[in-house]
Amino acid sequence: MKHGIYAVLLLLVVPLASAEVFVTPFGGYSFGASGLDANLTRDNQSISGDIQAEESSHYGIMLGVLTRHPGNIYLLYSNQNTQLKSGGDFSNQRITSLQLDYAHLGGSLYFPVGDFHPYVSATAGLTQMRPGDDFSNETRFSMGLGIGAEYRLGDNLALLAEMRGFATFINGDNDVFCSADNCVWRIESDLMWQGQANLGLSFRF
Repeated sequence: MKHGIYAVLLLLVVPLASAEVFVTPFGGYSFGASGLDANLTRDNQSISGDIQAEESSHYGIMLGVLTRHPGNIYLLYSNQNTQLKSGGDFSNQRITSLQLDYAHLGGSLYFPVGDFHPYVSATAGLTQMRPGDDFSNETRFSMGLGIGAEYRLGDNLALLAEMRGFATFINGDNDVFCSADNCVWRIESDLMWQGQANLGLSFRF
C-alpha cells in the first residue's frame, strides 16, 4: 500500500519539478463588494442595516507552474487596504479600517492564438478580514472565478490583464467583528461578493 502511495506522489511531483515556474506580481482595483445584512447590538439597543468593504486599490502576487494543457497551477495572494462602511439605518458612515486578504490555490486553462493567450481561471481558499479599532479578525472559506489574457512580450515575459470575482462564505446568522466593549455585529447574509480588475507582469523561469 505504501509503495502505491509513493508511486502516485512521484507521478505528481516529477512533472511539476520539470515544469516552468512563473511569478506574477499584479495590482488593480477591488469593486462591487456586496452589502451584508447586519444587526448592531450596543448598549442593549439593536439597529439594522448593511456593512460592506469600500472600493479601493489592491496588490498581490501569483506563484505557480505551467502545465501541458496548456494552463497553470498557482498560489494567489491579494491584499486590499480599505474601509468597512455602513449603510441603511447606520447612516452610510465609515466604521473602521479593513485589511482584506485572499489566499487561494487555483488553476487556469489557456486558449492560445499566437502571442495572445486568453484564459479562464478558478480558485479556492480563504478570505481574511482584519478590521482596526480592536475588532476581531474573521477568516472564511472562499472561491473565485476569473477571465483574462496574457500577451507574450518574449520567451520569459508576458503582460497580463484579467477580471476576477470572489465569493466568501459568511455562513449567515453569525456574530462577527466583536470588540472588547461588547459591540457585536450579527451577520444574516450567507455570501459576500467582490470583483477585481488586475494588471500584471508574468516572469517565467
